[in-house]
Amino acid sequence: MPIHNMKSFTFTAPNYDEWKDTAIQSLKGKPFESLFTKTAEGIELKPLYTKEDLDQQKISRVTKPAFGWTVAQPVSATTGEEFIVQLKESLARGNEAVAYNGLHPISWSEQALSQLAEILTEYPLLFTEVKKEDPILQAFSFIEDAKRADVTGICISESKVLPDDLPNVKTKGADLWTAHHEGADAVTELALSLAIAADLAEKASSFEEFAKGFYVRFASDTHFFMEIAKFRAFRVLWKLFNEAYGVENAKQVPLLAITSLRSYSKLDPYVNLLRGGNSAFAAVLGGADWLTVLPHDVLTGTSASSIRYARNIQLVLKEETHIDQVLDPAGGSYFIETLTAELISKAWEKFLAIEENGGYQSYLQSGELSKLHAERQKELASGKKTLIGTNVYAELIDTNLAEASSVTVSKRLAEPFENLRSRTQEQLPKTVLLNFGALKDYKPRADFVSGFLAVGGIDAQWSPSFDTIDQALGWIEEQQPHYAVICASAAATEEVVTNFLTEYAGDVVLDVAGKYPKELSNQWLANGLNGFMFAGQDKIAKLQDIANITIGGHLVD
Repeated sequence: MPIHNMKSFTFTAPNYDEWKDTAIQSLKGKPFESLFTKTAEGIELKPLYTKEDLDQQKISRVTKPAFGWTVAQPVSATTGEEFIVQLKESLARGNEAVAYNGLHPISWSEQALSQLAEILTEYPLLFTEVKKEDPILQAFSFIEDAKRADVTGICISESKVLPDDLPNVKTKGADLWTAHHEGADAVTELALSLAIAADLAEKASSFEEFAKGFYVRFASDTHFFMEIAKFRAFRVLWKLFNEAYGVENAKQVPLLAITSLRSYSKLDPYVNLLRGGNSAFAAVLGGADWLTVLPHDVLTGTSASSIRYARNIQLVLKEETHIDQVLDPAGGSYFIETLTAELISKAWEKFLAIEENGGYQSYLQSGELSKLHAERQKELASGKKTLIGTNVYAELIDTNLAEASSVTVSKRLAEPFENLRSRTQEQLPKTVLLNFGALKDYKPRADFVSGFLAVGGIDAQWSPSFDTIDQALGWIEEQQPHYAVICASAAATEEVVTNFLTEYAGDVVLDVAGKYPKELSNQWLANGLNGFMFAGQDKIAKLQDIANITIGGHLVD
């Protein structure tokens, strides 16, 4: 084609119907509706978003007031002197705040407190979980009156712990950390942030006084686009909240982010690095003003390297992506803009419902958060949702299950799976797979069963390929297992299981891989089969039953 023809050539833009027809063809018989996904927030995610979706939204965008964000990484220490050394090193390497969690208070000398006081007039503070008797609070007595206004930042505590004469430290805000881990989805978190704001506004002497000291902290989880939309949605909701109080030109409040521990796991903890990076990226794309990335081993005890990795996640985001040079990097995406608008609408509606039913405290006592958490746990147990290295692709390696967290977290999704892994191999039943037929026929099911059992820390030994029932019976006699799973091709399983149950007279607890018609299943169960192992099954309940098989080959009642 001549070059002048190439320059003048145009492509016809496909419309939605054409795209849909092409998508249906690629699905090879599956319904088009299978491309839609329902989220925990009750939002249906579509496979494609267009300008028409964006045009339907009537909510204006509110961007953050300034570029970038404050890197607020806590340091680990056992004494005040060590804290000062670690803090100075952290600040020199990119940290931008004095971040301290008071869950495990440390001892301080007057010299260390004096040094900390000087640093607090130069860098903003982020104190969390600090109690009134924490020795670190004595540092404020070393700050001269003329410099107390130089102390800025945020203190998140259940009670008043700071002196009154620190006018630029915010102490009353909406901290959604606990609600998030108790089960709240994005809509609920946003609604609760407004409910807390309404409660604080009513108690304040004026709305201006309330707004001046207010902040919001969200935990950022691994649902990448939903988390981006959550942070973006809050800024619009805050504007609407102000307008409801008659304030037209709302001053924005600090929007804090901290990486969620809801999806963190002690099993294969290095996957937490990916979770933390994903969550951190979502938070800054959504417009967070402050960010704390928790180390991947925060649940079992941090190290110098894990603290450095966590800090470097933020530095890489700043230095390599340059998203700190854009006020709203996610703006303009049809998908994210539409998702943001849906969150705003649903969150405002839920906020009003919470207020009508007694407000924030009444909602906490309603049990709704527990229901939301239970639903998440159910999805993990069935495999509908995954935690890599925990409920799928688990590794049979020694796992550190120590409890040494430097931050309080009420509930985590991985806990039931960690409890399964708390038993040693000596405490678990000797487990084998009875494989029938050619390798290519039984391997898919044997791989599935091995992976299923690995989630519970159970190492399954594969049998040779059996052609007859007698071969299998002889091998079981040699191995003396406590528990066995029969694996065969779908076509051969009925004959194999029926014949095996007819001839076997031992006390090994027997399961079969796969799910079968009720009549056939009941027949096998009546003839001595223990049960089945299949996709979509409650892994926690099944693995707990297997772990309870005694050395004698019987199930514990």
